[in-house]
Amino acid sequence: MAVSYKDIGLVNSREMFRKAMEGKYAIPAYNFNNMEQLQAIIQACVETKSPVILQVSSGARKYANQTLLRYMAEGAVKMAKEMGYAIPICLHLDHGDTYELCVSCIESGFSSVMIDGSHLPYDENVALTKKVVEYAHKYDVTVEGELGVLAGIEDDVSAERSTYTRPEEVEDFVKKTGVDSLAISIGTSHGAMKFKPEQCTRNADGVLVPPPLRFDILDEIEKRIPGFPIVLHGSSSVPVEAVKIINSHGGKLKDAVGIPEEQLRKAASMSVCKINIDSDGRLWFTAAIRELFTEKPAEFDPRKYLGPAREKLVAMYKHKNENVLGSAGKA
Repeated sequence: MAVSYKDIGLVNSREMFRKAMEGKYAIPAYNFNNMEQLQAIIQACVETKSPVILQVSSGARKYANQTLLRYMAEGAVKMAKEMGYAIPICLHLDHGDTYELCVSCIESGFSSVMIDGSHLPYDENVALTKKVVEYAHKYDVTVEGELGVLAGIEDDVSAERSTYTRPEEVEDFVKKTGVDSLAISIGTSHGAMKFKPEQCTRNADGVLVPPPLRFDILDEIEKRIPGFPIVLHGSSSVPVEAVKIINSHGGKLKDAVGIPEEQLRKAASMSVCKINIDSDGRLWFTAAIRELFTEKPAEFDPRKYLGPAREKLVAMYKHKNENVLGSAGKA
């Protein structure tokens, strides 16, 4: 074992999920790619006293550099302590697609990994997931598996259509693999353009509203594996205001529709104890930068445009913790 997450000051997700299940809230799982995003996540979660899962995709790990990433995670732990509140922080691999990648992450200090075999035939998904679990549990690293496929594109993940999780498979999958949590598909999707306009209806304000999440599937899964931690991927809400700012300052985001926050809050009050949010952060970050470049076209100091973008993220993460996930005050 090259680096143990415990030496860095991180925690795995096991205790986080137990408390979230008891308290009827969800742990925020925020993806990050750079220093400003990481700073914003830690600041927001310390200020709201929320536990947090820092998520890194395979692409983000390559972008940041795996060695530097290990020290960024350690820095995040120390930053929280210096701010006066040592919140629980988990470093998680998002959508790991191979056994080798999961092992590499575990050996470089990750405290949790996801092995996504959802694109494989069922038996192959079981075998791959079990193999990762057996290795990870030797080092007390928690593992997330997935059943069902989410449509959309985000980082290295791409699928044309969703395949809902089949409740009749979950009990067998959990028993055979030994996973610590399970990502399911009940109508969320990856990326900012989650739904086509023809899939949506318009509310009284003319805003596109996507089809509701399949809470009937979630209910059935709860019955089959009661008390087991469930994860929702692709759960950004795609704020209309951020999209408008981007498009009014040179952007071309068309028909961007996300998951309504009230549906996420309902899921968090059920067995969903981890909710993944990536696109919302990208949108607000981009909106702030585009707006500043338009208003101050002579600006070239990265601190002057990345700083305001970071503040937008802090506000968004605090809102999610306090009003959507219910994790504020739970650290």
